[in-house]
Amino acid sequence: MTTVAIANQKGGVAKTTSVQALGVAMAERGRKVLLVDLDPQASLTWACGIDPDALEVSIHDVLLKRAKVADVLIVLDPPPPLADGAKEGRPGVVHLLPSTIDLAGAELHLLTKTGREYVLRKALAKVVDDYDVVLIDCPPSLGILTINGLTAADEVLIPLQCESLSQRGVGQLLDTIDDVRDYTNEHLRVRGAIATLFDGRTKLAHQVVEQVRREYGVEVLEPFVPKSVKVAEAPAKGRSILTHAPRSRSAEAYRELAALLLAKKGRRS
Repeated sequence: MTTVAIANQKGGVAKTTSVQALGVAMAERGRKVLLVDLDPQASLTWACGIDPDALEVSIHDVLLKRAKVADVLIVLDPPPPLADGAKEGRPGVVHLLPSTIDLAGAELHLLTKTGREYVLRKALAKVVDDYDVVLIDCPPSLGILTINGLTAADEVLIPLQCESLSQRGVGQLLDTIDDVRDYTNEHLRVRGAIATLFDGRTKLAHQVVEQVRREYGVEVLEPFVPKSVKVAEAPAKGRSILTHAPRSRSAEAYRELAALLLAKKGRRS
C-alpha cells in the first residue's frame, strides 16, 4: 500500500483533476483506490458526482473524532477494465472520503490540539491496508490540513502548471516538505511533478519544465498532460476525464502516468 499526497499551494494547477484521473486510471488496472478530499472547497467530492451540501458526515467529522473513516466512505462507480487486459485478476474499486465546507472549521479546531499534524495519519491507519493506493487531495495552501496530508503520506506528487508563478510555488512547497521531514514524517519522498495544462506550442512551457528539473532536482514525469477543454468539462458532469473523454490525449496521458507510478511502486516493494 502506498499513500500519495498531491499538493501544490497554488490553485488552478489541475490538482483535483489529477487526483481523480490517477485514481480512476489505477482502478482501471484492477487496483483498490481510496481518494481523500482534504480541501474545504470539496472540489474532489463535487467532481466525483457527490453534492457536498447534501452530506451528513464527512472528513470534517473524522478529524474531529466524531466519526470513523469507515462510516464516512462513499463507494464510487467502478471504471470498466482496460481493453488491453492490464487489470490484474480483479475489478478495480474507488472509494471516496468526502469533504464539505465544514472542514474549514476543523482546520481552526486542529490548531489548538496537541499532535495536530498526525490526526489524518491516525485516522487513516485503520483502513489504509485495505487499499493498494491512497491519494490525498491537499488544499491549495500550506496550512495545517496540507501538513496533515504530507504527514500521512509516503510520497508527494506536485501538479505543475507550466508558468512562472507555478514554478515559484514548487520551491515554497519543497521548503514545507523539508520541514515535514524534520518534524513529522522523516521518510516522506518527492515522487515527482506532473506537468498539467501543458501547451507544447509555447516556449515557456518547456522552459518551466527544464527549470524545475534543473533548479529543484525534481523529476517531471512524462507524458505531460495536454491542455484540453474536455478536462474542464468533466467535473461539471461528475466524471473524471477518463470517463468523460476516455480516448482523449489527456485521458491517455493520465493512464500512462498511473501505469508509471504503479510500476515504480512495484519495483520499490
